[in-house]
Amino acid sequence: MSISKIEKNGKISYEVFVKIRDKNGNQKAVRKRGFSSEREAKRAEFELLNSLQGFKAKVTWDHWIEHFLERYKNEYNGSTYVNYKHNLSKRVTPKWTGRFLDEITTSDVHSMIFNEITEVSSHTRKTFLKIIKRVFNMALEEGVLVRNPAIGIKVRVAEVAQKVLNRNEIEIFLREAKSLNHRFYTHWAMALLTGMRSGELQALRWADVDFHNGIINISKSYSRFLGDKSTKSAKNRVCPMSTECRKLLTELKLMTGSTDYVLPRLAEWSQGQQASVIKEFCQGIGVTPIKFHDLRATFITQMLLNGVPIVKVMAIVGHASLKTTQGYTRVLGNDVKGATDSLGISLPDSQELGKVFELRR
Repeated sequence: MSISKIEKNGKISYEVFVKIRDKNGNQKAVRKRGFSSEREAKRAEFELLNSLQGFKAKVTWDHWIEHFLERYKNEYNGSTYVNYKHNLSKRVTPKWTGRFLDEITTSDVHSMIFNEITEVSSHTRKTFLKIIKRVFNMALEEGVLVRNPAIGIKVRVAEVAQKVLNRNEIEIFLREAKSLNHRFYTHWAMALLTGMRSGELQALRWADVDFHNGIINISKSYSRFLGDKSTKSAKNRVCPMSTECRKLLTELKLMTGSTDYVLPRLAEWSQGQQASVIKEFCQGIGVTPIKFHDLRATFITQMLLNGVPIVKVMAIVGHASLKTTQGYTRVLGNDVKGATDSLGISLPDSQELGKVFELRR
């Protein structure tokens, strides 16, 4: 199998040569020319591998991954594509290069997840399993496989308690950050006042801020790999400005002048180091050591505590599923609050206990 680049009369084209063997050992070779780009040639190579004049091709893992990633690049969020490509090329593909897709067994997948992928958390291990399952599911959908060898394998992950700042900690956090003129003060304040993700804040421009209607239009998110892209859910949303948020944005507008972006560009922010900055700051002032993303969780819990309907919170923060927003009610205990009042167990009164004690004496 090969793809060749051909230059003729000043024009460049590509040709594909595929040689396959069926289950009976018979060989079949086909050559196709005239592809205008290498991408088209790769797609044609895969199609010929998958089905060629009645022969069922034996597709290798590495050839299938090229096709899988090509589809993901076109159909899914850009950061998801980058994440999948990085994880597969770093850990999985080097181990399975040259292996035929239909010969990778459940035992092989189990060994990959629990033995080959080392020195990672159970959460990361679970992420790898999810990616591998999706790779095989696509092969199942396109008729390359008859079963997914990753089905039935599970990774147990202990639930990690969501860290949030309580009301008192929020006041201390903002007061100390402002008094110290911390370089991240405005970024942290905006996160607490809007619930926006870090990438969404980084992509926020003044054109997105509607002072007249009192709303912030959220349609983009920044990725250090891809630059500005769509939001995580690939949907636009609006966040209403609170009085404090409007006040902060007005001050920022005066500070930034004619700059395009709302928040100042910071080196740690662009390099993805904002989590360590905020954690160190929190430890220094004696509040819960949170990460940048936990400011979003703090916003959500405060909204729910103040009685904002859960569907409104979901719309403001851009959760794709109501289940995600409902998960924050467990942080507050609202989903079980008051349930034990109907338990029906009463403790004896202390005065009555005193009388019984006197009688026994």
